[in-house]
Amino acid sequence: MKRMLVILSGLGLLTSLGLAGEATAISIATNGGHASATATAAGNARSLAVAGATRGGVAVANSDARGWGGGFADGRAVAIADRGLALSNAKADARGLLGGRSLADSESIAATVGGVAISNSDAIARGVLFGRAVSRSTATSLSEFGLATSNSRAVSDGWLGGSATGVSDSFASTLGGRAHSDVDVVSGAGFRARSVADGVGISVSGPLRDSRADVRAVSRAHRLGHSNARSVVIETRP
Repeated sequence: MKRMLVILSGLGLLTSLGLAGEATAISIATNGGHASATATAAGNARSLAVAGATRGGVAVANSDARGWGGGFADGRAVAIADRGLALSNAKADARGLLGGRSLADSESIAATVGGVAISNSDAIARGVLFGRAVSRSTATSLSEFGLATSNSRAVSDGWLGGSATGVSDSFASTLGGRAHSDVDVVSGAGFRARSVADGVGISVSGPLRDSRADVRAVSRAHRLGHSNARSVVIETRP
């Protein structure tokens, strides 16, 4: 009887973990194309990866979301390719400890027609000792017969009742050229302080042109303080 109760308890635990984590992966390839999609969700997390390729194109989408304690992570990745290469990676990691709450939201999109589009998004949030942390990261790459790369990273830490928010948005688009956007955002708040960091990078290039946008925003607040940091870089080369 005792063994049966242990087995039933284990099944109940597995069921609860399954309900907490939600992962979806969709892969579509036609006319000789290649598509791969991988979605992983652990703990309090939701993960979605979608890839599609046609006419010999290659699309790869990877989504990894992990949420623990009082944290929730949401990761999404979309890659679309037509006679080109599209690679999209989204990572979200949220952890809430000792009464802390956190949210990590990561989105990555790559689309191409005969070119190469690569997008990487990473969101990390940590809430400790009744602290609150929110990280949102978005990376988008669009390429038509060119090379576009977009990297976005948002990190936030809140502790001792502090509230930290980090938002990162990276965008790269090219038509027959090369475009690169890299955005890194860091926000930290301690002892009932409030910190907000926001970064935006936009890179657009035309035929045979190169454009690059590098952005970094850092905000930190302590002991009932308030801090805000915002950085925006826009570069266009038609």
